[in-house]
Amino acid sequence: MIPQVRKVQVLYRDTPVGILQTDPSTGVCVFEYDRSWLADGFSLSPTELPLQGGLIYADREKFNGAFALFEDSLPDGYGLLLLERILRREGTSLRELDPLQRLSVIGASGMGALTYLPVMPEFEKQRELVGQDMLDTLQEDALRVLSEKSETDVSMLYYSSANSGGARPKAVMVDEDGTHWLVKFRHIYDPVDIGQTEFLYMQTARECGITVPRIRLVRDRYFAAERFDIGPDGKRIHMATAAALLKTDFRNQDVDYTNLLALTGFLTQEPAQVEEMFRRMVFNLIAVNKDDHAKNFTFLCREGQWELAPAYDLTYSPQGSNGEHATSLFYHGNPGLDLVVKAGTGIRIPRARCLEIVHTVETICADRLPVIRRLQ
Repeated sequence: MIPQVRKVQVLYRDTPVGILQTDPSTGVCVFEYDRSWLADGFSLSPTELPLQGGLIYADREKFNGAFALFEDSLPDGYGLLLLERILRREGTSLRELDPLQRLSVIGASGMGALTYLPVMPEFEKQRELVGQDMLDTLQEDALRVLSEKSETDVSMLYYSSANSGGARPKAVMVDEDGTHWLVKFRHIYDPVDIGQTEFLYMQTARECGITVPRIRLVRDRYFAAERFDIGPDGKRIHMATAAALLKTDFRNQDVDYTNLLALTGFLTQEPAQVEEMFRRMVFNLIAVNKDDHAKNFTFLCREGQWELAPAYDLTYSPQGSNGEHATSLFYHGNPGLDLVVKAGTGIRIPRARCLEIVHTVETICADRLPVIRRLQ
């Protein structure tokens, strides 16, 4: 069984940030910044954890009284499946753990710069960084686990995934020069060429003027992207998804692109980055990427300055939610050109510039991609 945890210390890299506890009378999480962090640090989440002294209470109506930012450290999809398998061996499940226990399970194994103490003894194992020679084995093991054909030890799969999000299996691969890459594997419902497809879409997004991380195809079939939460100096970068910053569960699909545009402006205070979010919206609509939920947009914070993280998970995804985009636009799941321009002009992008971006993205996508949706 997982032992009880009375409080969790939150650290940024190795620097103490604050203490997380639960209110014994309500079970709601309570956070307090360290005095030293108040003097020299930054807000972990301007929308939820402002940099201020005293106790900060989580919203009891959301995330069962936990903080959205810290819940963002937990895996979802494939990573959640693996974690549940491991917890099952300990006689419990994630839903039976309280927020402090969950963060102690994650410890230092998540994405981004935040880590949590104490770490559960059963989960003190360090991340597994794999090489190219291990990818085929990991792909086969992942398919067996996903198809419920194997009850073999999933520890290697879990610790190599770095608690990354998303439905598809992943592993962290490290090059000889120390560069970390997030490698994606095929899910049981994916076509065999899913890696090549995502590589094509990410290349196309870059041609459309969208910032993407360095990407590559490993062995001509495994899509890999350089991790953007690790800087050139090897230090971790604080990150938060739009879902966490907007304090919403991405599964509810209650985020609108107008929310994302406003959030980008609020955090970055840079019109160029707001325009980039607009461009990403246009790309998703034209390239038919309907898996554009709020956890597929991330922001980085470098010593208090927020910026859009490089784009990721851009690929052909026509299913969406009942055929509509996971993120709506003015509450429309398949918006047209009129709403796109309305969103752009609403954030002070001139109408002519909006139309220019749409034309550029549409022209490049039509030339590069097998399927597009023209905005009318």
